[in-house]
Amino acid sequence: MPGGDEMAMKKLDVEVKEPKLIVEVKEPQLVVPAESTPHLVYFLNNLDQNIAVSMRTVYFFMAREEKKHEDPAPVIKDALSKLLVHFYPMAGRLGISEDFKLQVDCQEQGAVFVEATANKCIAELGEISSPTPFMRELVYEFPNAKNILEVPPLIVQVTTFKCGGFSLSLHNNHCMMDGLSANEFLQAWGELARGVDITHPPHIDRSVLRSRDPPRVEFPHHEFDEIEDLSGGELLMGDSLVYKNFILTPDDLEAVKKAILEDGAIQKVSTFEALTALTWRARTQAMDMPLKQKTRLLFAVDGRSKFDPPLPEHFFGNGIVLTCAITTAAELTQQPLSYAVKLVQDAIAMINDDYMRSALDFYELTRSRPALVATLLVTTWLRLPFHTVDFGWGYPMSTSPACLPDREVILFTSCGKGRRSVKILLAMPSQESMEKLDNDLRCYGVQSSEAADSWLLREHPILRRNT
Repeated sequence: MPGGDEMAMKKLDVEVKEPKLIVEVKEPQLVVPAESTPHLVYFLNNLDQNIAVSMRTVYFFMAREEKKHEDPAPVIKDALSKLLVHFYPMAGRLGISEDFKLQVDCQEQGAVFVEATANKCIAELGEISSPTPFMRELVYEFPNAKNILEVPPLIVQVTTFKCGGFSLSLHNNHCMMDGLSANEFLQAWGELARGVDITHPPHIDRSVLRSRDPPRVEFPHHEFDEIEDLSGGELLMGDSLVYKNFILTPDDLEAVKKAILEDGAIQKVSTFEALTALTWRARTQAMDMPLKQKTRLLFAVDGRSKFDPPLPEHFFGNGIVLTCAITTAAELTQQPLSYAVKLVQDAIAMINDDYMRSALDFYELTRSRPALVATLLVTTWLRLPFHTVDFGWGYPMSTSPACLPDREVILFTSCGKGRRSVKILLAMPSQESMEKLDNDLRCYGVQSSEAADSWLLREHPILRRNT
């Protein structure tokens, strides 16, 4: 833990509305498991190695009349201590093995827990369902960390607002858990906070996903290929990004699917396939890529049920496998949208046990990580019920990433009545390119969110790829 002035209470100012939002952050504490846990070096498999990036998410909870005299921070902190008995690697520290892989040193070092107070009500913040500039102030950043090894795997901040509501933020490394595991982690945490037993204890052992000996690469893995940037560096983008939300209602989604199926090239299309193909095509066109430029789509498929045998129930870790599609900007933008959908469907179809084992072995031999030049990386929360996490104050009024983990990432989340609408959050390198994207999506009936216009964020050094 840092010491001296770095640990002292500090005030963080950020413009939201006049007057400023002021978040007073108290001294961080270490929360250790409530009971003794194994002291060991915890194995991280090759799927974990590939996505060792920091994730920052924020959950907002409304005040409740019956809870007005109860401080949420101690309740959540006490439950976290109990939770770490079951998820003890989250209380460890990342390290490097002799063969230069990430591992976790489990010695009950503890998760970092921070209490904070804000001078505003949640309702005064404006947009809270997407990353906005103030969101970063609700997530604790470990001081002076130069790389992910110096950042504890789990950092929590609970910020109480004047209205009695509060936010809970998680700053964790993706190598520790994917979205499905994160949801089970949060649901179990909420159960302990409400005084009930954990419904689904985690399966902690990840050794089922060890690479084969000797490793066998039996498929091409284009997700790791380097793509030449024919634009002279323009595709790399600058430090300033323009973010925007796009909303599709159930009727909008049906209209997009109907348009995709009109030419008869494919017979069916899922919501994910339609959204992914539509966004990939529109973004490529808006960025004015050279027609000969190769463009890659990268996304994760849940492999839990696709391994043979399937992964153990409630497997804790990363059970997702990256798959990809590659084409040229000309083919993608000039062919019907059904062409892009077919590429997405083919990328999903190739995921089976043989392919995933080959991917594990490919990393074992190469230590390669996915390259992101001319790449769109799609992530989805559409099937992740983060909105049902309950610490005793009811379901969150909003859940959101505090930032996208990389500039090439787009995120799908559910929203609206019955959570039947879909929100697309993405970044573009300029206002001009965002307007081009907006116009292209409008051709399919997609509207940008009226709740929040596009906003510009200049990348903070902590958001770069080394953390």
